[in-house]
Formats: sequence, C-alpha cells, structure tokens
Amino acid sequence: MAFDIKICGLKTEPALEAALAGGASHVGFIFFEKSPRNITPADAGRLRQQAAGRAAAVAVTVDADDAALDHIVATMAPDMLQFHGRETPERVAELKMRYRLPVMKAFAIREAVDLAAIAPYRGIADRFLFDAKPPAGSQLPGGNGVSFDWRLLAGLDAEVDYMLSGGLNAANIGDAIRFANPPGIDISSGVESAPGIKDVALIEDFFQAVRAGESRAA
Repeated sequence: MAFDIKICGLKTEPALEAALAGGASHVGFIFFEKSPRNITPADAGRLRQQAAGRAAAVAVTVDADDAALDHIVATMAPDMLQFHGRETPERVAELKMRYRLPVMKAFAIREAVDLAAIAPYRGIADRFLFDAKPPAGSQLPGGNGVSFDWRLLAGLDAEVDYMLSGGLNAANIGDAIRFANPPGIDISSGVESAPGIKDVALIEDFFQAVRAGESRAA
C-alpha cells in the first residue's frame, strides 16, 4: 500500500490478526480508562508479541503520568508512543528522551487555524495525527466517529508527516484519499460493530476499500 495504515483500539487476537493480514503498518493499543477500547499493559503486551515483525505497535495515552508510562513501556514494549492529550512540546520532548522511542502527537482539527497548533511540536514529534474535534459532551479525545473537512490538509507543508484520523470507514476512505492524499491513515470506530468491539468483517471491508481508493487515485 502507498501509505501507512494504523488500526487502533485493538483488544482481541482475531481483530489484530485481521489488521495484520490486511496489511496494517501500525497497530494501536489504548491506555485510557474512559475509553471502551481501554486495554491493560499486560494484555497489550501479549498482543504486541503477535504483531512483532509484522507491524509497529503503538501505545496510545492521554496525559499519562510517568509511573503509568513506565509501566506501559516496560510491560508492553511498544515501538512508538502516541500522545492524545494536552501534552506540551516540553513534555513530549521529555518523554521522547526518557523512553528513546519515536512519538506521535495528536491534534483535534475543525478549521484551518487548528493546524497552526503543530508549529511548536515540529522537530520534536516524529509524526502528527489529525483527528476531528470531539462532539459536545464526549469524554474521549478520539474514537468518536466524527470527521473534519479533509481538504484543510491540502495547505500543509509537504514535509509534515501525519496520519489522518476521525470518522474514517469503508464508505468514505476513497474520498479521504482523494481529498487529502495522506501519508498515513488511522481508523478505530469505523471498523467496530459497537463501541470498543472490532469487527473482523469490517476490517476486511476497510482494507478492500483502501485498495479500491488507491486504484482510483493512481
């Protein structure tokens, strides 16, 4: 595939295997108690072994403290850390040095001005993730099944490495590829039959739709 694909919020072996079989470059495990996709570091560590050598394992946290991150890193041994909270550039730099791992910083996007928030993180975060701003009342910074206008990304500097997230599914991934041509995509709720429940058939459908979208864009 021409770009990276991350299936996030995985909790079971069948869902992980479907992601790997489809060609996922990254698999994400969420450590956030409010999320229906929350997983323990021990369970993530076991699944991470299944992905070893096949896809990069990403530990996703939201404003986690050092003790929590120490436990996640020691138990799961992730290939990459993703910060989906209000982590400052200084905090991201500190954690990148502490764990000697590449980091991805997430940003909530609704309008073009929101993209300016990445400026102080450039040269610190190895990659960005652009997600839609959560709907009113949501306690989740991501995985809400809502999207933003992907055409906003057309004005980004070509050197900005990012993953597109937010409301992606088999029905709209072709448009996302056509409008944004992203270096990477991230999907979670779009391959679920219920919040936190990954559906193997939906994962397979998504990868088929990605391949179809790439063919049309070629």
